[in-house]
Amino acid sequence: MSNFADTLRLWFAPARIRDEGATPDYRFSLANERTFLAWLRTAMALIGGGFAVDQFLPDLRWGWRVGLALALLAAGVLCSLRAVHHWVRCERAMRRGEDLPASRFPALLGLTVAVVAVAMVVVVLFGWEG
Repeated sequence: MSNFADTLRLWFAPARIRDEGATPDYRFSLANERTFLAWLRTAMALIGGGFAVDQFLPDLRWGWRVGLALALLAAGVLCSLRAVHHWVRCERAMRRGEDLPASRFPALLGLTVAVVAVAMVVVVLFGWEG
């Protein structure tokens, strides 16, 4: 648990990462930052999709609309939190000369988006009223 607590502290004090290991090639740090920003764009798209489902599909049965909207919103929240966590973990690994951390999160996010997409296909094929 200490490792997670240390990582969480670095979310709010990223300059402390410089205290660990050696400075990596700046290109790798910038690539890590671009990946972070890509995760944030994905999170914003998921959040926007959640609001769009809720606001622009009023004829959709309430349970479907709320379920799909909440799934997208939750995926967006998790994606944004995971972006910060992954950035810190990768930056620390690069500074320490360790392998980059493996993650199951892309697979989980992909599956969540796929499930929501299948649900939307069902809604489109069988109509808004269910």
